[in-house]
Amino acid sequence: QAQLVESGGGLVQAGDSLRLSCAASGRTFSNYAMGWFRQAPGKEREFVASITGTGRSTYYRDSVKARFTISKDNAKNTLYLQMNMLNPNDTAVYYCAAADTIFFAAPSVHYWGQGTQVTVAS
Repeated sequence: QAQLVESGGGLVQAGDSLRLSCAASGRTFSNYAMGWFRQAPGKEREFVASITGTGRSTYYRDSVKARFTISKDNAKNTLYLQMNMLNPNDTAVYYCAAADTIFFAAPSVHYWGQGTQVTVAS
């Protein structure tokens, strides 16, 4: 059974940085595209970033493009999201996601993690 487990969330101040991790098991995730979504209270889950199986191509939503970096270590079966210059609009539950092809929307995702809370105080 494929499993994705996020870690690294927390409470930070505006302008701070955080690095989220997603440990994958149960599949050879080097063959899978992986990514991150987030969901704020009362809002729909939204795409944040994704990366191809090889790690050669990355994609971001416009509002995070200059501040967040997605990467994956296939040897460790781990996905990362480095988040810099955080602001209160980044406050949300962040979900790790995986699929057999690159994705930009929730319906295309095959596997989800349980989520990790990121709270940015002003």
